[in-house]
Amino acid sequence: MYRERLTDTEVRSESARRLQQLLLDYHDFRHAKAGHRLLESTHDIAGWQASRLKLTHQDLYQQPAYQAGLQFLLTDLYAPASMTRRDDNIDRVFPKMVKWLPDHLLETLSGLVELNLITQQLDLELAERLDERDIQASFLTTEQYCKAYRASQKLEQRKKQVMLVADVGQQLDRYVRNRTLGWLLSMSRTPAEMANLSDLHDFLHRGYSAFRKMDKVDLLIDRLVAREQRVMENIINGHPEPFTLPDDL
Repeated sequence: MYRERLTDTEVRSESARRLQQLLLDYHDFRHAKAGHRLLESTHDIAGWQASRLKLTHQDLYQQPAYQAGLQFLLTDLYAPASMTRRDDNIDRVFPKMVKWLPDHLLETLSGLVELNLITQQLDLELAERLDERDIQASFLTTEQYCKAYRASQKLEQRKKQVMLVADVGQQLDRYVRNRTLGWLLSMSRTPAEMANLSDLHDFLHRGYSAFRKMDKVDLLIDRLVAREQRVMENIINGHPEPFTLPDDL
């Protein structure tokens, strides 16, 4: 709907240009995916992976200081549910973003958009691998998931996906330490609602609130990355229990 906003906006920096291209790629993918015959399968896969992530990192979820932050990292960023309105609104306000936001924030937004794009591309590819084997995503087992995962043509993207979670998480942590950002989010709630941007505002405020409650975010992210890299290795190597990790991870 808002593709012309992206194409018609003049950008003056490499950061703005990168964000513009990623938003165009993401916009086109979302609209192609919306009409794909395996759309429901991608939703089932996203839900399956979100549950798996929560189970793998259950010990961290049980720590009150980490619950909200992990929910944001692993649900909003790593295994996002439908965010159509939020994504459309990002397209809609792109001209204002590149005009008012500094390059370092545009880079963080670029990382977020790229992460969402890669995640949804991987979910669709996995749905296609399952479909080739006549496996219903709604009744997915660990063994079936791992077989489809190993048949993937995008293993390098899966590695990049994990590192993008780390990069975006670390950048968000730096920003939430700025008290001005919290004040701005609080003051902008009513204008956001009036501009029909409440879903985008809620997403930003949820991330801000979650990260403000956490200490030593860098250690948490390092642990998440190490665990997910081990899970990936286990799956690729055909480990019989790929999601069972040693106590020191």
